[in-house]
Amino acid sequence: MPIPPSGDQYELNFGDQSVTVVEVGGGLRSYRAGDWQVLDGYAVGEMCSGGRGQILVPWPNRVDEGRYEFGGRRLQLALTEPPKRNAIHGLARWSAWTPVGRSEARVELGQIIHAQAGYPFSVQVRLTYELDAVGLTVSLRAANIGAEPCPFGAGAHPYLTVGNGLIDEALLHVDCKTRYETNERSIPTGRAAVAGSAFDFRHPKPLGATVIDTAFTDLERDEDGRAWVTLASSDGRRAVRLWLDRSYSHLMLFTGDTLPDHERRRGLGVEPMTCAPNAFVTGDGLRVLEPGEEFSAAWGLEPVQQA
Repeated sequence: MPIPPSGDQYELNFGDQSVTVVEVGGGLRSYRAGDWQVLDGYAVGEMCSGGRGQILVPWPNRVDEGRYEFGGRRLQLALTEPPKRNAIHGLARWSAWTPVGRSEARVELGQIIHAQAGYPFSVQVRLTYELDAVGLTVSLRAANIGAEPCPFGAGAHPYLTVGNGLIDEALLHVDCKTRYETNERSIPTGRAAVAGSAFDFRHPKPLGATVIDTAFTDLERDEDGRAWVTLASSDGRRAVRLWLDRSYSHLMLFTGDTLPDHERRRGLGVEPMTCAPNAFVTGDGLRVLEPGEEFSAAWGLEPVQQA
């Protein structure tokens, strides 16, 4: 029996919701609510493309030319985005995660990121996916199991969709104040206010033809400390709400314009991040975990569908 490219499949069910989590990368391959595919995911016989549903540790987004300094050492990561000469999306995207807990609506996966060239630190990571009547919660715990402090960041890469076509007519709502400007290699060069720009979605409006591959911060939060992103269909019948807790201080949005034609603008990448792009270099939002210290973060999805 051939092994799927994404390894073992862990299906979760609650009511009319079904989620598939995969062994490779600990990622989220699919999420169905009734007859609605909430994510622009990928088939069981396909290899993950475009980062779909992947977990990004021990850093999200990019490290400029893979070079950074930490603890008095100059370190060089492998350049996993060769055209732009960057190290991108961490070290766990293509490795196997081990199940350590399982029920009908819940799975917990674990992995140890062992010390290696470019990242000579040891971090144990636990991921929990859990469905309930409201939606899906994704919880992350990371512990420094090494003997010295280590830099750490985390992110996730789901693509949201509210229909079977392009996302151009979908309404986007993101209440935040600040975006990052970048150079041609997608490395931040500064910050700018979203007010008055094409990236101002503080009130819901159609995505249209807007091209977005942009990080945001200064997120408005509710009384529980959650920030929210809502993508809704133009007729108001469907909406998927993504929330992120205070540990996720940054957010990346990606309209997928650089993807192959058959994947382009079919889902909106909404990526919770605990730090800014290039944080290993700038320290912007970067966590430094002391030996034995643990860090936790959570985000989730809430699909809403009218009859």
